[in-house]
Amino acid sequence: MTIPAVASSRRAVFLDVDGTYAHHGAVPDAHVDAVRRARRAGHLVLLCTGRPLSLLPDHLTAAGFDGYVAGAGAYVVLGDEVLVDTRFPAALAARAIEALDAHGALYFLEAPDATHARPATIDAMSAYLPRRDARSDGEERGRRAVTSALRPSEDLSGVAFGKITSFHAEAPLVEIARTIGPEVAVIPSSIPDLGPGAGEMFLADVHKAVGIAAVVERLGLAREQVVAFGDGPNDLEMLEYAGVSVAIEGSAPALLALADHVAASPERSGLAAAFADLGLLDG
Repeated sequence: MTIPAVASSRRAVFLDVDGTYAHHGAVPDAHVDAVRRARRAGHLVLLCTGRPLSLLPDHLTAAGFDGYVAGAGAYVVLGDEVLVDTRFPAALAARAIEALDAHGALYFLEAPDATHARPATIDAMSAYLPRRDARSDGEERGRRAVTSALRPSEDLSGVAFGKITSFHAEAPLVEIARTIGPEVAVIPSSIPDLGPGAGEMFLADVHKAVGIAAVVERLGLAREQVVAFGDGPNDLEMLEYAGVSVAIEGSAPALLALADHVAASPERSGLAAAFADLGLLDG
């Protein structure tokens, strides 16, 4: 692997979480070590995730990071400085909740400080996922981490949120989004057996690359100094933006086609080997 020549050898490394840095919520020790070594070598390392900050438990952040691009670009924090905090405008939020409710959706409203859900949604998630996760202790720990972090509220009308995750709906989420308007977009759930009513709904002009660009601008870096790792559909813009893009093996064909490099899966501690190959562990 080769690094593009730029004025500074410092890199800003952005890591997707699920399926990249962690596998079903479990972080390989080698990944933790790689992050710490890269930071000691003078590079910046940030998590860049579709999750809101409120759904990043301590075990995912324990390695220590320079910041977070959370909510798929809706919220960005660098050190203690919040660079981006984008929420659904009030009228659009009300329209989205009304449309989801009209189609029997069970969903979360994701904000940096808390993720809100009606008690029925939390109960349904708790009842369904243990059966699905029975084969994997890691998946079960991940489910508990999510459900325990949800803030139950029957009335969601006053919640200011940056993204919505639907667990179930009686219509495909993409069809529900069309009734709301072009201001929103969706991606399907990473759990296919949840059906077409499950997925993520977000502001159409917000994605991970928007958050990364805010960090790059704040630090005065060039895009060539950005290294991005991802595996999912919400990583496409991030990999397109980065000077060095790394897809995880088994990613969607679109990601593999545009990536400069392919890393092994987190089950095989792929980031550790990729960090070494890219020279990110050198002082």
